[in-house]
Amino acid sequence: MSQQSNFSTGQPENPEKETASGYFGKTEQLVHQYVNNRITLLKLMAAEKGSRLVSLTVMLVLITVLVLFLLIFISIMGGYYFAELTGSLFKGFGIITGIYLVLLILVLALRKKYLEPFVANKFISIFFEKTASDEEPETGQSD
Repeated sequence: MSQQSNFSTGQPENPEKETASGYFGKTEQLVHQYVNNRITLLKLMAAEKGSRLVSLTVMLVLITVLVLFLLIFISIMGGYYFAELTGSLFKGFGIITGIYLVLLILVLALRKKYLEPFVANKFISIFFEKTASDEEPETGQSD
């Protein structure tokens, strides 16, 4: 009869078991919330880094286009200048072409030593740049 009275009142037979399951349920909920917060943080950090990289890429493309136009017009001016000095359009623009050929050879010769490491380091520095939120001290044990 005592078992029936416990069922009819709705009270658990073992209150310690109810407390333990409530604790683990709450802990599981907190772990899920923590994991979701970390995923959201990682998404925001990736969006920040990605948007920074895209904005730098757009600026680099814009600057490159403007420099390209500048070089084209300066090259035309130089070609006509050297053409006037040499008396031949072919020789004048040939001198400008020779200058660009020397620059191309220099770039190809020095790209592995200087250009590729520079670009790779810039790319890495964008992704691993410390922000104000990264510099906050963590509240865990330090080893």
